Amino acid sequence: MSAETSSGYIKHHLQNLQVCSTQEGWQFNTSENPTLCKGNLVAFNVDSMFFSLLLGFVFLWMFRRAAKKATTGVPSKFQAFIELIIDFVDTNVKDTFHGKNRMIAPLGLTIFVWVYMMNLMDLIPVDIIPKLAEMMGIPFLKVVPSTDVNVTFAMSISIFILIIFYSIKIKGIGGFTKELTLNPFNHWAAIPINLILEGAALIAKPISLSLRLFGNMYAGELIYILIALMGLYQLPLHFGWSVLHLLVTFLQAFIFMMLTVVYLSLAHEDH
Repeated sequence: MSAETSSGYIKHHLQNLQVCSTQEGWQFNTSENPTLCKGNLVAFNVDSMFFSLLLGFVFLWMFRRAAKKATTGVPSKFQAFIELIIDFVDTNVKDTFHGKNRMIAPLGLTIFVWVYMMNLMDLIPVDIIPKLAEMMGIPFLKVVPSTDVNVTFAMSISIFILIIFYSIKIKGIGGFTKELTLNPFNHWAAIPINLILEGAALIAKPISLSLRLFGNMYAGELIYILIALMGLYQLPLHFGWSVLHLLVTFLQAFIFMMLTVVYLSLAHEDH
């Protein structure tokens, strides 16, 4: 790798491949100028976008293949595996969501599988794909999209928009406004206080969703990088941490899905 010191090695592995708009046109950051896009408002993390879309297409391909080859008789192992995932998500959604919306279960399934697949990328040894990319002339490459706060915020903002949409659709603009202004104190004089409290609680939903996923996965990635600094001695530690991290990747995907369902369930409550 181009990084020689431990701190350089860590910085290199935590650096995204970025493209940004400069006075000379669109440019990628390089090993010689890794901070080219720092502070640039028109910058994109190309690696995060690429792997997010790639895993999304893999997810669609897997479930489409299972649907096309589904049988009513004895299912194949692949079909049984997909059905197990669907039943798991469907059961949790039915236990949590009490409204009527046919979109919630597919949304929960998409979130759970997509986020889990992103998280699983963390199990790939940290040097394999970046070294292959460097041989192809790509200076930086982060393969775990959920360690990019821009990705987690994008997903949580999408969910936040759905929360606002269904809150207004189910309760009406008047009902949604009353919810923000007359709770928890049902008096006109307390409207400013209610608005601050309820507004903060509403905004905290997408922030907590994104930062919880990002923080846990980023910390896991950093531990993998620190383990890799040990050279050959990393193997037992890498295996032990991977076993534990399998649980973390599952829990973070599950929590993201369940909180989304809970928030949308609250948005559908009209009383």
